[in-house]
Amino acid sequence: MKAIVISASPNDDGLTAACAQAAVEGLVAGGAEVEQVNLNKLDIGMCKACDRGWGTCRTEHRCQVEDDFQALRERTCQADALVLVTPVYWWEMSESAKAFTDRLRRCEAIHKEKSRLFDMPVIMVAAAGGSGNGMITCLASMERWIQHVRARKFDFIPVNRWTRDYKLNTIRSAGETLANQILKESAELKN
Repeated sequence: MKAIVISASPNDDGLTAACAQAAVEGLVAGGAEVEQVNLNKLDIGMCKACDRGWGTCRTEHRCQVEDDFQALRERTCQADALVLVTPVYWWEMSESAKAFTDRLRRCEAIHKEKSRLFDMPVIMVAAAGGSGNGMITCLASMERWIQHVRARKFDFIPVNRWTRDYKLNTIRSAGETLANQILKESAELKN
């Protein structure tokens, strides 16, 4: 079972990084092979809305803007599960998370049930480190993204600096449970 944990903060030792690490620990404890990616270390620009808003993403289901998006999209689509951890900026995902998810949505959403993310279980984490505001509106935006790409909502976890300790345990537990469930479903399919 392969999982990808994508974090979207420029801060390597803050709340978002701790949440991503907790997800990795939980998934590994559940038996998953995990790739961890920090979007801010990649060159993934925003959607250019090519050709009046629908370039090759509509006709060929690929983004024509050449950068690190293509390789990360491929690894994400090949995974069995996704965890996306973003800091909350202005009640929304970070700009790096938004750039990646917007472009991924463009390539996958119009596939409908043929989306390469169809039924992929996803854990979404919104980490609000400063004021603690905006966690729920951020998660609502993330939920809409999951619906667009036809993935499966596994868990949504809001965390702020005051809830950090017990929410890190929650994230670990969610990751472990997700890995266990996928491995169980896989075993049942083989029988």
